[in-house]
Amino acid sequence: MEILKILAAIGTILVGAVSMFLPTKIKGFTGLDVEGNPRGITEVRAVLGAFFVGLGLAPLLWRTQSEPMYVMLGFTYLVVAAVRIVSMVMDKSVMRSNIISAVSEVILGVILVLPG
Repeated sequence: MEILKILAAIGTILVGAVSMFLPTKIKGFTGLDVEGNPRGITEVRAVLGAFFVGLGLAPLLWRTQSEPMYVMLGFTYLVVAAVRIVSMVMDKSVMRSNIISAVSEVILGVILVLPG
């Protein structure tokens, strides 16, 4: 289980790193088009980039406190999935990419909140 949690944290870091360093390349992944929009690029770098990098790095850097940090990261994924699912219904955006994201977030969330 520990290996799965480490892989989830690394995956979170990678998503953040791509968002941070290649913010105009995330359109296919997120549906967000920030090309030519400096404010949008900054938002992608900060929120989808740095925030994800920080969330993923924390349990890897503070190994003695990693378990509660994994739980926090998992809880975050589960909340994101819940909001995504509600939003998909409300916004009529039930589409393959959103379904894949929601399923991925639930799986990562469950892996990360499970003990040990």
